[in-house]
Amino acid sequence: MKKIIFTEDAPAPIGPYNQAVLSNDTLYISGQIALDPKTGELINETIVAETKQVMENLKAVLEAAGMTFENVVKATIFITDMNDFTSINSVYGSYLNEKTAPARETVQVSCLPKNVNIEISMIAIQ
Repeated sequence: MKKIIFTEDAPAPIGPYNQAVLSNDTLYISGQIALDPKTGELINETIVAETKQVMENLKAVLEAAGMTFENVVKATIFITDMNDFTSINSVYGSYLNEKTAPARETVQVSCLPKNVNIEISMIAIQ
């Protein structure tokens, strides 16, 4: 069974997709960028601020599905500059318990939606 997850506490999709889909006990969260859900503005003054907004958006989607970062089993991070990895990793890590952190890959790409510097998607289980 497929259930669409939506919250106004995360940015509305900017294309033909949903914030997340719950299928059985697995939550698939679409890639989040640093859009402020209240204003629709990009939060990208620094890579730290941008990453924090992405993580807050992911947190809101998880909460809408009745989950937390403890439920996340897989994360994919897309970044446009691998030189930002240390700063991104520091913010990302502050939201997770290192002992129970999910599997993850970080991939440098040439361009992301709205020319952001980072996008993160996640998979979580109940």
